[in-house]
Amino acid sequence: MASQGIQVSTDMEIMSKAKQIMKRVTENLVHTIIMHRDIRSKINKMNNVSRKKVTIGIFGKSGEGKSSLLSAVLGKKDLLPSGCFGACTAVVTQVEANVTDSNYIAEIELYSKEEWEKELKDLFRVLSDESEDRNDDVLEIAVEKITALYGDDAEKKTLEELKKYDKFAEIETFLSINKKTISNNDVSEFANEVASYILHSEASPGGWYWPLVKSVTFKVPDLHELLEHIVLVDIPGTGDCNKLRDDKWKSKLRECSFVWIVSAINRASTDKDPWGILKHCIEELGPGGECKSINFICTKTDDINPPAYIRYIVLFFYHSYKDQKKVCILHRNEHAKTRVKEKFENSEIKKRFSTDDNFLNVFTVSSNAFFDHNLNMEPTETEIPKLQDDLRILNKNINRDFTRDYVNEAKGVLSLIQSVQLDRDKKTVETKVKVYMKLEKNLKKALNELDSRFETIKSDLGQCLSKGVDESVQVCVASTKAMISPNMDKRGFHKILQALCKNGGCYWSKNWDVILDLNRQLAKHLQEYINEYFSLIFPVTGTTGKSVQEQIDKFSIIQSDSASPGSPILHHIQNFIKTEETNLKASLKRHVVDTKKHIYSSIQTTIEKEMSSCYDRKLALKVTIN
Repeated sequence: MASQGIQVSTDMEIMSKAKQIMKRVTENLVHTIIMHRDIRSKINKMNNVSRKKVTIGIFGKSGEGKSSLLSAVLGKKDLLPSGCFGACTAVVTQVEANVTDSNYIAEIELYSKEEWEKELKDLFRVLSDESEDRNDDVLEIAVEKITALYGDDAEKKTLEELKKYDKFAEIETFLSINKKTISNNDVSEFANEVASYILHSEASPGGWYWPLVKSVTFKVPDLHELLEHIVLVDIPGTGDCNKLRDDKWKSKLRECSFVWIVSAINRASTDKDPWGILKHCIEELGPGGECKSINFICTKTDDINPPAYIRYIVLFFYHSYKDQKKVCILHRNEHAKTRVKEKFENSEIKKRFSTDDNFLNVFTVSSNAFFDHNLNMEPTETEIPKLQDDLRILNKNINRDFTRDYVNEAKGVLSLIQSVQLDRDKKTVETKVKVYMKLEKNLKKALNELDSRFETIKSDLGQCLSKGVDESVQVCVASTKAMISPNMDKRGFHKILQALCKNGGCYWSKNWDVILDLNRQLAKHLQEYINEYFSLIFPVTGTTGKSVQEQIDKFSIIQSDSASPGSPILHHIQNFIKTEETNLKASLKRHVVDTKKHIYSSIQTTIEKEMSSCYDRKLALKVTIN
């Protein structure tokens, strides 16, 4: 661990020294180079560049130990109140490092007054629905939000009556700030200040502001080594009745490079919730996203009754009670790892990811034992240090890549400067003109070749989509009926169809035992036809020989026939062009990933857009079943 810390410092020192050199070069350019303004602009852009952070998405219900897990991994006991993660299912919560000072900071993004007025009307429309087909799960969410804000029995009032509450006027004024920031260098005081924005207590309704919150970003000090380039994001469950929030968490899913699934160890392999949520999000994480690996984290491993466990699993003990408990914990940990891996290997989920054997890693952790050494477990046996090492290594690698890219770009700029300084006589200028003409010719040739390869990719992808469209048209009615009404009477069919139309084609239960998405069902055939080819042209990791990025990497205007080793000025020009090509390819890599996600998600978003008018018409007609 010490050596890793030294390496991070070394990378930072390299970056710092490179910036100092470029600053001195910029200052000296003013009187020596005609092009100094352009070069200074490039150097300033290098110094001000900000790299997008890597996102780790975290799944798990409230009560599964997410808050305790994060507090342990970050080494900050009681930083996140129990129930902070997952208690209010609609709020996107994320944690990153505060690299500017020693304060704990919470940046709280709020609804605008207009957005909240619209949602409040939707909530009261849900409350006023007394039909037999109303969705009780959505009703429960509406009651929870209104009572959390306005107090007990507020849901029994009309919207007009609620507007007369002093609390209503207070909340309207509060929403005018759009964003609230809480900052404190004392972790206990900080936790108390943010509690009302992220927690909810049924025992004391009123004054809990989480229904007004879009997202909360925690910035934690002293985490430079773990989270400088990483953000941990709690992924709420689907099912919120507000479309704005639903879209927000879906966009977060597509950003996740890694996923942590958190579940209590006693039901890790059997609980439907984590597996159901993951299955429901496959499209956003896999072909429509950038997920590289999944960590399945079994929590609360210290919560065990040794005598009961021994009766269940035949074990022989010759140890003290404490040792006996430890042996039981370690035995159950290994059993849980095996069961979870087996379930993943035999699931449909694996088939939707282009995976290798290391795609799923299983951790068995005890946050309590990590902080409380009286529980007779070594820190390594809690597996919290393993998760910390994962973050540390990932953060170090990102930092190293960032340093390397900066240094390479600096070398390119220095080559450009040297080429300008050597530009002194007519012969050199004439030579440069000839080289530029040759490079322009190479550029056109390379672009034509790249364009041809992209046209082939576009044509092949179009053929796959055409086959998917034909299949969808032929089976859409049959597959839709099979999804909505298997073994169901007319009344149940009517109820689900009404719910689908009310919620833009989606139906879910709060416990995730039923998840229906008509738009996804209609998009399924198109996606199935393109998935195999899509994974070839847009692999998350590795090479396929056909990927878009590999075609871009082949591009270069520096050909063997344009080399002129006898000319120093040409040597510097070529070095500059090579670094510019490398930088451009790196930026295009991010663009390719974003384009991939847009292409894949556009299939379903297009269907959602086209179907929305159909849902509205069916609702207006008060759907009847023959």
